[in-house]
Amino acid sequence: MKRISSYLTALSLFALPLVAHAQVVLTNPLGTTDIRLIVANIIKGALSLSGIIALLMVLYGGFLWLTSTGEANRVDKGKKVLVWATLGIVVIASAYIITLTVFRAILQGNVNPI
Repeated sequence: MKRISSYLTALSLFALPLVAHAQVVLTNPLGTTDIRLIVANIIKGALSLSGIIALLMVLYGGFLWLTSTGEANRVDKGKKVLVWATLGIVVIASAYIITLTVFRAILQGNVNPI
């Protein structure tokens, strides 16, 4: 048993330079290290996701309205969903324009929207 452990120790000592020579290169998946750009990308992603959800809500409201078969409560529910989803899209678009203007002012010194 002692002989096996001494062989393993010798083998690990010979293999140590090989392990030390191995270089691990980590790449940044974000593409940037600037915190302003990272925050801008997070906000852009959140606004995109909320826009997709608002669009799905418009589709859901239209589906409710179309499949209501004349039931007043389902027609009313479909209309309410459509109104609130449309209002959400307006708020999301406004937030996007404001965010775009602010980040252009911070990053480029240019405040021209779009």
